[in-house]
Amino acid sequence: MAAKMEPLPGTADIWEPETRQWVLLETVAREIFPRYGYGELRTPMFERTELFVRGIGDQTEVVQKEMYTFEDRGGRSLTLRPEGTAGIMRAIASQGLAEGEEKRVFYLGPMFRGERPAAGRRRQFHQVGVEAVGRNTPAMDAENIVMLMDYLEALEIPALRLLLNSRGTVADRALISRELQACFRPRQHDLCEDCRRRIDGNVWRVLDCKNPGCQAVIAAAPAIPELLSPESRRFFDQVCAVLAELGVAFEIAPRLVRGLDYYEHTVFEVICEGEHLGAQNAVAGGGRYSISLPGGGRPVAGVGFAAGMERLLLARGAISKATPSSASTAQT
Repeated sequence: MAAKMEPLPGTADIWEPETRQWVLLETVAREIFPRYGYGELRTPMFERTELFVRGIGDQTEVVQKEMYTFEDRGGRSLTLRPEGTAGIMRAIASQGLAEGEEKRVFYLGPMFRGERPAAGRRRQFHQVGVEAVGRNTPAMDAENIVMLMDYLEALEIPALRLLLNSRGTVADRALISRELQACFRPRQHDLCEDCRRRIDGNVWRVLDCKNPGCQAVIAAAPAIPELLSPESRRFFDQVCAVLAELGVAFEIAPRLVRGLDYYEHTVFEVICEGEHLGAQNAVAGGGRYSISLPGGGRPVAGVGFAAGMERLLLARGAISKATPSSASTAQT
């Protein structure tokens, strides 16, 4: 009987005093982000499935394996939101965006992915994130990163490293894809089954694989910045120059691509080298993107980031081992 009263695998009941730490994450977000001109936006926890398939990419792990999809009474295919950006873009597009208009929003709330539960990674997890639409400039990308670092530093998260790369433009993809395929095909026997399939389906996904056996092959892949068009390279160099001018320390990670297909130009991750997160030590990430929405029309472009709130708590080292009376109760 007791087992039936526990939360489902990958979910948790959150008790005092842990709830105070959640409130802290939310409070600091509501203090930092408005300083940069961002207002809070709350979107539904489920959307039309097509929004995520078109927006995130049908070859991504999220769409192929992890989404919670169901059919409502009207026969519509709906999905619990696996990430925040697609829904935010839909909301902005539904209100319309005039030529030259800029919108800046931030969000907080639960997301849902059917992946294996692990430290700081649940099936119902929570994100805090921002999106800025309407200005496609290197300075906007750099400002977005500066704001993220301000937020993480305000939370007093230690041992942070900012990793930076570029995916270039859509026009760059064909050349880069061919170079990656030429690198991976001769060694496909060393790759996992998923990555062997990705070589022809979406070779960029190989670079995002966390399988230890694939990492040695990935390490030999060409550095993406070296394959960019002159236009894309200038954009990336300008982002780096602004960050350097502002005194923000960063490292070029030449094979960083992020796990979603809507990214183009700048991509970044912040990792924490503390002992609490283990091998998967990213606490936040994001970049510039272009999302195609259901119904057609021009893609919506912007730049943003998201941070996993459970992982932020682990990185802060503020939560002791869970007990029924004082912290979250979760099954793994």
